[in-house]
Amino acid sequence: MRSWPILALGLVLSAGPAWARQGRPDQNQATSALSRQIVSYLEQRYAKNKNFADVHPSVNHHVVTLTGSVPDYRSKLEAEHEARQISSVDGVISHLVVNAPTVPDAVMEKQIAERLTYDRQYMGQIFNALTVKVHNGVVTVGGDVLDYPDRDSALDIVDDTDGVKGVIDHIQVAPLSPMDDQIRFMAARAIYGNPQFERYAINPAHPIRIVVLNGHVTLEGVVNSEVDKTAAGMAVSSIPGVFSVKNNLQVVR
Repeated sequence: MRSWPILALGLVLSAGPAWARQGRPDQNQATSALSRQIVSYLEQRYAKNKNFADVHPSVNHHVVTLTGSVPDYRSKLEAEHEARQISSVDGVISHLVVNAPTVPDAVMEKQIAERLTYDRQYMGQIFNALTVKVHNGVVTVGGDVLDYPDRDSALDIVDDTDGVKGVIDHIQVAPLSPMDDQIRFMAARAIYGNPQFERYAINPAHPIRIVVLNGHVTLEGVVNSEVDKTAAGMAVSSIPGVFSVKNNLQVVR
């Protein structure tokens, strides 16, 4: 999943600032001391991971700025997370450069698309329809998924792909809706339970994807013929509660 352990860190001055003890407001001095503590803590944390050897933190008014470089995109996320999880930090500005090996955009795009196609099998995968575009190593991933675990799983795949230098997340998560859930169940049964679509039912990629939003159904994916495309759309359109069907299925010759 796209998460790391959260460490609650309260950075405070052990004896309290001098201005507080003496009643003289010198907030700048206290802020400066706290900034040094934050930098020291981060430097110690980064020193434990060789991937952070060239990560350099600085602090200004409770905002951490990270400069330097990391060997992969996952390390960039982890370095940023180390700073964000400090309770005294209000924000993180990252100027980290990802020195990942160069992978042709088309190669990376194909690799990610294939991994996403088979992700979350038997866990609602049939109701996810994702898109991938790569430009100069920056991956834009979009489309629709059933829930947040599905989104996080997709982003984890992208984050861990060799050569990725950045990720833009445009994934839409479906809102909770018992009515839409019922439509999803009935649509899946109408398509994958139909003998006409047996060839698609045995494919673990589930090439016909079903996206439902407020009673509106969109079919994404690929089929083998115009007949199958039309039949899939008609099977879904007859389901009670369906307001409209957008058939985006592509016919592979």
